[in-house]
Amino acid sequence: MTVSKKSVVSTFSMAMMTAAAVVSLRGLPMMAKEQLTLFGYVAFATFIFLIPAALVSAELGGAFSDKGGGVYTWVKEAFGSRWGFVAIWLQWIQNVVWYPTVLAFSAAAIAYVVGKPALANNGPFVGVFCIVAYWAATLITLRGVGAIARATSWAFLAGTVLPGVIIMILAVIWIAQGNPIAMLHPAATDSVAVMSMAGGHAHPRYFPNITGLGDIAFLAGIILLFAGVEVHAVHANEMAEPRRQFPVAMLIASVAVILLFTLGSFAVATVLPDQQINLQEGLMKAFQQIFTRFGIDWATPVVCLLLAFGGIGGVMSWISGPSRGLLWTAQEGEIPPFLAKVNKNGVQISILIVQGVIVTVLALAYFVMADVSVAFFLLSAVTITLYLIMYMLMYAAAIRLRYSQPDLKRSYRVPGGMVGIWCIAGVGFAGVAFSFLVGFFPPTQLPVGSPALYVGLVVGGTVVFTGLPLLIGTLKRSSWRAAGAPAIVAANAD
Repeated sequence: MTVSKKSVVSTFSMAMMTAAAVVSLRGLPMMAKEQLTLFGYVAFATFIFLIPAALVSAELGGAFSDKGGGVYTWVKEAFGSRWGFVAIWLQWIQNVVWYPTVLAFSAAAIAYVVGKPALANNGPFVGVFCIVAYWAATLITLRGVGAIARATSWAFLAGTVLPGVIIMILAVIWIAQGNPIAMLHPAATDSVAVMSMAGGHAHPRYFPNITGLGDIAFLAGIILLFAGVEVHAVHANEMAEPRRQFPVAMLIASVAVILLFTLGSFAVATVLPDQQINLQEGLMKAFQQIFTRFGIDWATPVVCLLLAFGGIGGVMSWISGPSRGLLWTAQEGEIPPFLAKVNKNGVQISILIVQGVIVTVLALAYFVMADVSVAFFLLSAVTITLYLIMYMLMYAAAIRLRYSQPDLKRSYRVPGGMVGIWCIAGVGFAGVAFSFLVGFFPPTQLPVGSPALYVGLVVGGTVVFTGLPLLIGTLKRSSWRAAGAPAIVAANAD
């Protein structure tokens, strides 16, 4: 596959695309709901997940920047094309399942823009918005990686960074004016924050109260919030000097992720008590409460419009990455060659159409489930389990490649030699394996209804979506390779 240099991606653009793929302010309410215990979750996600993922993806992205393909190439080089296909499939399909959750956040923001907050919990409204917004983002993506980079950079800065900074500043002003800090004054009914009743008063909890894995089910959701630093490695070979620039972009993106998540969720927990925080509109409620307190109610719809823009920008950032990696598998005969079709901008049009159909079907969950928050987290739980399997494959590939290809030129190496890669990738593998297990337990913080049904849906979704690539590989016809995608791609390029 040849790389077009018509639009070179800069270090800053790559960092912003990566940060936009990871950071979504929709995650702040989930973290804020943990109140003071959020710092323990952030520390776990940062040191057990984000840092290992960033270091490993920087090494693999730099080493294989000339080949492209992202996680598909990395795992293929280590374990063969079959497992490379499984890895990129999981990165792609988890992403497809995830779209309706992030777009539900944008739908809630639009509900505040139009002055009807109740629509944030209206399933049909959320479902319709998800479908329309997704297809609009797809149309922009079809214009090529240059358009994606520009759109996501602006969306991340205006729709994520700016509102994130605003909520942090407002929280500081809130505290300075002597307003109560919600997380320091929990109610006795708070699910995770109350440590004990002493002298008739509830006290905040500083460490998670773990009586069962359901109490830390949000851990898997928080891990998901930090996932995605590897997704734009497929575009590394579209940088002028990928071996030098890609690791730097990973560093910039990681720092931005940690700061925005930690300070932003702290700000939400400062303003809103636990009972007023729900997953899809908690951030909008925080802005509304602060602006109302300061007498500037008009600012709420303005900021919420930015939040909606940021959420849709995050979707655009993800639409191109995993589906681009899947294109490589089509070109190598792992999936039917019609999926290798690209448009005049070199964008994988067939895959994006199939992707859009799946997203449309998944968005229908908002029409049939009574509680939008539960539908939101259920889709997130399926997303988590699928994505964490992919990360296990990525970490295992990084270790294997140090042995199978020791002389491979790596512009960046995880420090510490073989001990270092075993420690970093090993810690990352253990962290995602534990989070994978936790992801199957219903969260005690949400009214999931029937726990058995919840677990059944998560297990069923995980088995079906993980089994599909293995089934495709088993049923794969040799004619895919013989007649396959390279000819189709060449025809599309004419």
